[in-house]
Amino acid sequence: MQIVNPNWERTLRMKIWTETMENTFISIDYPRKEKGSGTLRKSSEMWNFLPKVGKVIKVPPSMMGSSWMGSDFTNDDLVKETTLSDDYTSKFIDGADKDKLYIELVAKKDAVTVYGKILLVVDKKNNMPITEEYFDERGNKVRTLYFSEIKKLGGRELPTKLVLIPEVKEKRQTTIRYSDAQFDTKLPSDTFTLINLQRKR
Repeated sequence: MQIVNPNWERTLRMKIWTETMENTFISIDYPRKEKGSGTLRKSSEMWNFLPKVGKVIKVPPSMMGSSWMGSDFTNDDLVKETTLSDDYTSKFIDGADKDKLYIELVAKKDAVTVYGKILLVVDKKNNMPITEEYFDERGNKVRTLYFSEIKKLGGRELPTKLVLIPEVKEKRQTTIRYSDAQFDTKLPSDTFTLINLQRKR
C-alpha cells in the first residue's frame, strides 16, 4: 500500500487473511518501524495492535471515520465493507457507456452510514469493477476508487491495483497492489483472535 500526500509519502507491505465476509486479519511486514502492527476485525468490531507499546486497542465508534494506517481508507471501510446490502438499496441505472453496468446504491433512511450514495461501474465483458464513486448526503462526490490491472492470482482473475482518490484533499491518493493471493485455504483456528493479533511475527 502506497500513501501519497503533499507533505510525505510512505509504503507499507502487509499480509491479509479473510474468512467469509465477517473476519479480517492484517499483519504489517514493512517498513521495519511498523513491523508487527496488526488489525483484527470481527463482524462490526475492530482492534489494532501497536508493538511499540505492546497493547491491543479497541477502535471505538467515534474513531471509525479516522484514517487507517495514515491512508485514505478509514477504519469504517474495513468494518462496513460487508453491509452494503443491509444499509443501501440498489438498482441499475442508465449510463453513457453501453459496455458498462451502472449500479446506484442509496443509503436507507435508518442506516448509520457515512455515504448517502455510491455509484458502482462494472465492465460487462468480465464483470470486473471499474470504479466506485462515493457521495455525501448532499450529493457531493467525496472520493473515487479505481480498479485496474486485472491478473490471475490464485487461479482467479481480479483487479490487482486499487487507487483511492479523495475529492476534497488535493494531491492525495492511496494505492493498493496485490502481489499474490490464495483462496479456499484452511486457516488455523486462532487466526482471527486477539491472541494472534499480539503474536510476534
